[in-house]
Amino acid sequence: MKKSILSNFALFLTALIWGLSFVAQKAGMNYVGPFSFNFARSILGGLSLIPLIFIVKCIKEDTRTKEIKHKQHIELAKAGISCGVALFTAISIQQYSMTSVAAGKAGFISALYIIYVPLISMFFGQKLAKNVKISVGIALIGLYLLCFKPSAGGFDFYDVLLLISAFFYGVHILVVNHFSKSINAAKISCLQFFVVGILSLPLMLLFETPHISDFIACKIPLLYAGILTCGVAYTLQIFGQKYTQPVVASLILCLESVFAVMGGSIILHETMSIKEIIGCIFMIFAVVLSQLRKKSVKKVSEQFSPSEE
Repeated sequence: MKKSILSNFALFLTALIWGLSFVAQKAGMNYVGPFSFNFARSILGGLSLIPLIFIVKCIKEDTRTKEIKHKQHIELAKAGISCGVALFTAISIQQYSMTSVAAGKAGFISALYIIYVPLISMFFGQKLAKNVKISVGIALIGLYLLCFKPSAGGFDFYDVLLLISAFFYGVHILVVNHFSKSINAAKISCLQFFVVGILSLPLMLLFETPHISDFIACKIPLLYAGILTCGVAYTLQIFGQKYTQPVVASLILCLESVFAVMGGSIILHETMSIKEIIGCIFMIFAVVLSQLRKKSVKKVSEQFSPSEE
């Protein structure tokens, strides 16, 4: 079997795991508070990546000098703290919002981080492509249809919080992109999860009263969100993006929000109105459109052209 097919399947599984993680997050709120949930799953996420780092270390020979190692350790600490703070902000707001927002709806609003990334980059001198500008307008229409409730006086407070959370996910992606060019991505990810766990601890103790029995009762959502979402899905993503065109990878990963809705409907018995479903369609179209690039589309079309076959 070709590596490209295996890679696409790995990315499909990644999107499935990430999408269903919203179900796990929502289910976890029945047992523990948002900060307790984030504390436990982040620590589990960090621990789940240690075996991956250890295996890579055993396979790959380390030829670095002590001086280079020292510099890289300092950079790793900077990267882990910076990425961890950004992720902590995003994940805390998102998890708190999910005390009142359906898993499927949260999945679609959170997916807007893909559009936030080029918007944030614009403030650092990058120009917005035409497809991104159009996708922003389409996303706003979808957001209106999905979230605006005239009977409730407009947008729900928790929907706005999810939008803010998506913004910080966009910030997190840019921070990761900045550091991952020179530092091992798996190590950054592992360290950032521990940072999130440490930052969540005082908020958990201050605003919540968690008990060991609550964590035990919440074991399935926590294990899923911690080990599968962080450890397994992260590994699948690395493999998938290694042998797949970026545009194809982005489009497959966009299915995350679709799986969030499906999981919420099948597992949590959540329902959506026709208006909300149309809003979801607009939003996923906006996300897909924002990822399309002329060069990438050209490469993909050339890759599957009749002459190549």
